[in-house]
Amino acid sequence: MKRLVLLAFLSATLSAILLSAQTQPKRTFTGVVTDSDCPTGDHTQMQMGPDNASCTIACVENHGDTYLLYDGKSAFNLSDQKMPKAFAGKRATITGTLDAKTNTIKVESINAAK
Repeated sequence: MKRLVLLAFLSATLSAILLSAQTQPKRTFTGVVTDSDCPTGDHTQMQMGPDNASCTIACVENHGDTYLLYDGKSAFNLSDQKMPKAFAGKRATITGTLDAKTNTIKVESINAAK
């Protein structure tokens, strides 16, 4: 009986540790909403439109690229691929959680950067 209680306790403890390790805190990320062909936000090579916003949208809609957020150092994948369109080529602040394994921000909201 003592072994069963100990086993149940250890199992519950291990589950709590694993869950807390997977749960990331919500935070904000600020950078330029760009696309996977131009992950640094520089669209001079692609020139798929008259400005960065047009090029970003064209790359996503016509080439199957995905929206990213580039913060000046790193490009992050975005879980939501609809909301970013309104901020394409512009600086934005995204609130969400980062999955470090996939480098993906689970988007909760996007606002124009101040």
